[in-house]
Amino acid sequence: MVKPGVLMQRCLPDFQALLEPKYRVFPLWEQSDKEAYLAENAESIRGLIASAAMWVDAALIDKLPKLEIVSKTGVGVDRVDLHKCKERGIAVTNTPDVGTDDCADMAIGLLLATMRNICAADRLVRKGLWPKLENYPTFAHKMSGKHLGIVGLGRIGLAVAKRAEAFGCKISYLARAEKSGLPYKFYATVLELAKNSDMLVLTCALTKETTHLVGREVLDALGPEGFLVNVARGAVVDEQELVKALVEERIAGAGLDVFENEPQVPQELWNMENVVLLPHMACHTRNTVKGILELVVSNLDAHFSGKPLLTPYLDD
Repeated sequence: MVKPGVLMQRCLPDFQALLEPKYRVFPLWEQSDKEAYLAENAESIRGLIASAAMWVDAALIDKLPKLEIVSKTGVGVDRVDLHKCKERGIAVTNTPDVGTDDCADMAIGLLLATMRNICAADRLVRKGLWPKLENYPTFAHKMSGKHLGIVGLGRIGLAVAKRAEAFGCKISYLARAEKSGLPYKFYATVLELAKNSDMLVLTCALTKETTHLVGREVLDALGPEGFLVNVARGAVVDEQELVKALVEERIAGAGLDVFENEPQVPQELWNMENVVLLPHMACHTRNTVKGILELVVSNLDAHFSGKPLLTPYLDD
């Protein structure tokens, strides 16, 4: 029996070990001439594993005439051309729930790290500057009891809210519609939410409607004592406006796990002590990565054995 061919866009060693007993793996990242490699193997590739940072656009899909399924290693599918997949009858799966707790943990971690100057203070100690009182970090901001605004109250947003309750935070949110049975205040616009928040955490999906949802007006509404944390997608924020707001001290600080043009990060942010920068790693724990890999492979197994997909985003 011929193993189904699966294209991997980037190196994921544990993943490859899980796949190879059942699939013929095509490692695109190893190829110096990727276009020639795709052309040579196009007829054999029936599945594609897409990581969070990689694009699955119409141009790539057109190069793979036998493609049947795109299995995504994450929740967001904003880098997958869903219209093209639907047109071709290509199934798309993602991995919801697996990374919810880790992502929510990281959002709280970024709030604490940014508001309490944890990273800046760590660097001060490591440089031997603690004895010099003039180099002591500026007084930090308290997180407990503050007003927290959450943009997107899905699985991750709810998990952030539950964690923030333990800090005595007053929680408000923005969602497509008000959710019944919750003790949190609903705002119909992000502007009103920002005006009434000390901290704004972004957990929403990236769509046409949420692209640059947070721009100059929203940042000014958050104000010079306000903090922004983004564990959603970089393009939910107008990054140029965020840089300006931080440079001009129109907001107090930011904790960023995602960026608009990853892996590129604006250089203006590099030396800001009130900004914490992470390389899109909110869900990168051993436990979660293992769960993601297993779910991706399980979706491939289900598809190629004719069984229902475990977590379909777009069914064929």
